Amino acid sequence: MNLTKGLEQAVCIITLLATQDKKFPIASHIINQRLEGASPSYVKKIIRKLVVNGLVTSVSGSNGGFLLAKKPEEVNLLEVVEALEGPIVTYPNTGMINQVFSDMGPTANQGEKVLTEVFRQADEQYTNLLRQQTVAHLIYESLGRREIPVINWNEVIES
Repeated sequence: MNLTKGLEQAVCIITLLATQDKKFPIASHIINQRLEGASPSYVKKIIRKLVVNGLVTSVSGSNGGFLLAKKPEEVNLLEVVEALEGPIVTYPNTGMINQVFSDMGPTANQGEKVLTEVFRQADEQYTNLLRQQTVAHLIYESLGRREIPVINWNEVIES
């Protein structure tokens, strides 16, 4: 299973929003600047998915932009992955086992059930791990401290 590059961009957007001073929404052009090289229309699609899934709030007006819809401690990686990629289902189960081994009767059907169950359990473990990883935890681990800096990214001047 390959996750799209949009997921990495979404994590960056969520992290920007998690550290943003809540009094000032991040302007969309600032997000586009920070994600240098990303297509603005693609970034817009990513943000739209995050808004639709309740992770990001859109603020309209001349001082509008985007804010994190929840506290960073309440947003986990599973929510971000599912907002971008949909539910995690790694095994496609196209029915090929039953087709290839149709002459084996019930054994083929049992083989399909066994393999499907193994991947269901793997998906469950994967989703549980992602669910445990909050945005706050990722920031804490990255910075080596248990606090999230407050930054107004709209005012940060790059050198």
